[in-house]
Order: sequence, then C-alpha cells, then structure tokens
Amino acid sequence: MGGLRLTKAQLDAAGIGAFFRPRDVLPLGMSFRQLQRLVDDGSVEKVGAGVYRLSEAAPDAFETIAMVASAAPDAIVCLLSALRVHEIGTQSPHQVWLAIDRKARIPRRLPAKVRIVRFSGQMLTYGIVTQSMQGVKVRLTNPARTVVDCFRYRNKIGIDVAMEALRDAVRSRKATVSEIDRAAEVCRIRTVIRPYLEALSA
Repeated sequence: MGGLRLTKAQLDAAGIGAFFRPRDVLPLGMSFRQLQRLVDDGSVEKVGAGVYRLSEAAPDAFETIAMVASAAPDAIVCLLSALRVHEIGTQSPHQVWLAIDRKARIPRRLPAKVRIVRFSGQMLTYGIVTQSMQGVKVRLTNPARTVVDCFRYRNKIGIDVAMEALRDAVRSRKATVSEIDRAAEVCRIRTVIRPYLEALSA
C-alpha cells in the first residue's frame, strides 16, 4: 500500500464504502494488525463488532443505515427506514428496519439497533434497488414496493403510517398508482390496498 494509510480515495477505487469489515480491505494489502494500528492513531474508528469507519468520511443523514448495511450486505432496508431514505411521509425510526430471507439466520452483533422482518419468494427480488450511502452499496425497497410493504406489515407499523406513505408517495410523485398496484399484485396484497388506491384515483 505504500505506507500505513487508508484514504477515502483508496476505498472508493476498490469499491469499498466508508464503513467496512477487515475482510473488505484485505485486497488493499491491509492486515488486521495494520487496521488496529490505524484505529490506535485515530484515522479509523471501530463502530461495532467487526465494523470500522474511515474517520475522514463526512457523516450524513443515512450513516446508520450505511453502517448496518456494511455489516449485513445481504439484508434489505425496508419499511420505515426505506420511507426515510425515499423521503416519504414523516417517520423517523430509531432503529433500522431490515428484511432477510425467511430461511436466513438473523445477523448477529450488528452495530446499531435493527428490526427484522422476513421476506420470501418474489418479495426478495421485486422492487429491490441498490443505492450508495457513504460509498456502501445498500439494498432497499423502491418507493412503490415500500408503500406496499407498509400495508403488508400494517399490524407492526400501523395502518395510519401505511396510509400516509401511500398518499405522500403519490402526491410527491415518488411512485405512481399503477406502480403501487403492480407491486401489490406481486406481493399478494392487492385486495387490501386497492380500496385506498381507488380513493386516491377518484
């Protein structure tokens, strides 16, 4: 690496975000012992079990989501956390909502509080997008899918939250009625959400 340094430019060039695991920087020639030396000199911070942050990276509103996604890259950011990312509604959750495969083990020792739900079948792939946050590739539900999931999990988050998400997504043009209707069909909740969609279209 040409000296014991780790910079944002190096991480960006290697496709690594501001949050990373020791295994992520191995291709840069950074051993675990060297990583610990960078922690000692303050250029890298340990933010959780096995998760590190480059100190020079400027914080932003989605830092916690990026941090969790770096520790659980296969998980999908969803529901209230996805609403916040897409700026839909007024929710500001104090935990990161994650979806994992129905058969997957719950990620352990994550660096922030999380709320886990289970997806299966098409729900694991339909309406899932990837967005960069602090250089971390974060998988999350798109706006239409997020609204539909709010109705699917209305018993967990409240029907009022789901209705607000629907109204705001359509009003702000983050998602169209047809996009939401299609996502509802794929997720097999069309009969539940259709009356609300018809009321919006009336």
